[in-house]
Amino acid sequence: MSASVSTDQKPNVAEMVVIHRIFQREFVLMSQLIRQVPEGDVARAQVLAKYAGQLLDGLHQHHAGEDELVWPKLLERATPERALIERMQAQHHADGVQRVNEQLAGWESSADKARGEELAASIDELRTHLLEHLDEEKQILPLVSQHLTKPEWDAIGEHARASTPKDQLPILFGAILEDATPQERALMLEPIPFPIKLLLRTLGARQYRRYVKEVRGVEPARR
Repeated sequence: MSASVSTDQKPNVAEMVVIHRIFQREFVLMSQLIRQVPEGDVARAQVLAKYAGQLLDGLHQHHAGEDELVWPKLLERATPERALIERMQAQHHADGVQRVNEQLAGWESSADKARGEELAASIDELRTHLLEHLDEEKQILPLVSQHLTKPEWDAIGEHARASTPKDQLPILFGAILEDATPQERALMLEPIPFPIKLLLRTLGARQYRRYVKEVRGVEPARR
């Protein structure tokens, strides 16, 4: 393959900016909500543990898609930037997700306040590393635009959808669209078949509002 792709094949890397916004928003909320759980309120801890687990799974799938579909192609086609690409790849395996998952399991069953603080502190540390990674990942997007085709880029979204349980898809799309501009909403919904798109905008939107109210205590703003 040539060193770069033609203009009409270039992927729209703005999609990645929208995805990153989810993690930036939700990792701030996660530690705040965990710190607010009253001592011994196991029912509330279970709600937040499920929410946190889904977000951590989403982060894992996001990284897995890049590991499988982005880094190998860039290492082959953007060799002058090998050091940056290898550094980004290595960060996926040193982000503290496993420690957070382990602490989450212990806190969920007890809602112990001290354990909750330890968990929230680990999430804060994970968020710091994640935000550094996402900020550095901005340097990768021009390389993606130059060296990957649109079908290759679209495969990442297909990977994410295939890796998400069907009953969680309305939650995924609700999170994606919550803070999106009208242009971003159109971009993210463009590959979705119309019947599914309609369901996401109606039943799916209601499901997401219920989910957010359960987790945060308030519904998201209607857009």
